Amino acid sequence: MKRARFTDEQIIGMLKEQESGQRTADVCRKHGISEATFYKYKAKYGGMEVSDARKLKALEDENAKLKKLLAEAMLDNARRKLGSQVKPFQTTRHHRDGRIIPISITISPIKSRAGELAGASSIARNIWRHATATAGFAF
Repeated sequence: MKRARFTDEQIIGMLKEQESGQRTADVCRKHGISEATFYKYKAKYGGMEVSDARKLKALEDENAKLKKLLAEAMLDNARRKLGSQVKPFQTTRHHRDGRIIPISITISPIKSRAGELAGASSIARNIWRHATATAGFAF
């Protein structure tokens, strides 16, 4: 994931500069951002203090962790219900630098409330290092 150029504190500082009377164009030029980016920041952080931004970030992080836990629990539940129907599939793909990378894909069928097969629940990739990939694994 791309690292953010500015911290929440720096963004709030930019917004405070503009609120103190500086022109938006001047603040954007000073910090090297576009006006669209400035207004995007203003929509997200407008009226916040630094402590509020820290709380928002903590809540966003906690929400992401909880979503991941829920998805994993749902996947485990589906696997338990279907048992032996879960079949791993192994293949390889070519990396752009020429390496052959083994990929393990697990497709778990999901049944709808009516009982018919509805789709696959996950694709899990296990990509091993170059040494492992060239060690001669047979799939």
